[in-house]
Amino acid sequence: MRTRKGTCYTSPTGGCRRDLKRGREGATECSGSKRQVRMNHLDALPDDLLLSILVKLSSSAGRPADLISALIACKRFNEVGMQPMVLQNASTPVFAMEASRWSDGSHRFLKKCADAGNVEACYTLGMIRFYCLQNRGGGASMMAKAAISSHAAALYSLAIIQFNGSGGSKKDKDLKAGVALCARAAFLGHIDALRELGHCLQDGYGVAKNVAEGRRFLVQANARELASVCPKSQQKSFRFQPSSLEPWLRNLRRNTTSDPVDTFSSLQGCPLLSDFGCNVPPPESHPAVKFMVEWFNLHPPGPGLRLCSYGGCGRPETRKHEFRRCSVCGTVNYCSRACQALDWKIRHKNACMPVDDWLEADDDDDDEDYIDEEFV
Repeated sequence: MRTRKGTCYTSPTGGCRRDLKRGREGATECSGSKRQVRMNHLDALPDDLLLSILVKLSSSAGRPADLISALIACKRFNEVGMQPMVLQNASTPVFAMEASRWSDGSHRFLKKCADAGNVEACYTLGMIRFYCLQNRGGGASMMAKAAISSHAAALYSLAIIQFNGSGGSKKDKDLKAGVALCARAAFLGHIDALRELGHCLQDGYGVAKNVAEGRRFLVQANARELASVCPKSQQKSFRFQPSSLEPWLRNLRRNTTSDPVDTFSSLQGCPLLSDFGCNVPPPESHPAVKFMVEWFNLHPPGPGLRLCSYGGCGRPETRKHEFRRCSVCGTVNYCSRACQALDWKIRHKNACMPVDDWLEADDDDDDEDYIDEEFV
């Protein structure tokens, strides 16, 4: 039985399918010409105007995709977007990369941003190289580059490296250098550095013992924690009128829960202001810290190496028994006194119990330092 060709069947409008096919091709050509016109308009933009737009985009980006999606839009956007001015002004959230998606391309992008003079990229890449990729020299040099530009977090990280002798032996500890770096970071307003410096002064660790001065630094760290969660209009008054803290303290006390927090992941408030009897929300972690936490969840440290027990730190040991342990229970270890203070008030205070036989668990523990659980 013979049938007619499908192209000869009439369409509902009375034409044939061949005409419809030609119409679709014509529509495709028309839409293609419209796209070409739009691209011609983009090509007509002056380079300096496009550069200023991408600089504004990179400085205000809230996630890596905000900038990356613009760079992959077309070849011209990529060429202009990789200019040093754009990379230098990239905001901190641009470097909030996921550890599970880390690649050589991510490494190259961070390196280009660091070479362009982006301080946040220097610090992030330095932390990743030093702790995650075990490139101690390259990571320390990147953090030093950021520290020269007065990056408070980089100064504090270098201080922790000096306190622990990270990347070397126990003899490589330099307590005086750690205190100096910590003091510089504290001067720039880094809260953990203020807390670490206060404990160093109270204990005489790397500096002459001065309990009153150490107490003052610890109270100042608490006050800065409170100021960080109060409206910006009230923050200036805190510097000159400490009595203005009272309304916010009363409000925070009313919202404070007395139930103990069992795990870091279930934390709703960070009780750092124990002097005032109130809680504040936990501070936002830096992208480099978040990356390390994710990285070592996927790639645990080598045999015998431990992570800092404070869940918001992410630092691993670079040698056995590098971190100091709790002198009461001996079951937790910390890279710094600041991390110990944070974890104590968040979690460990409810779990710390004396253990009689933990000293005999390992003969190598004779060279390990211990830290007390006496906090502000």
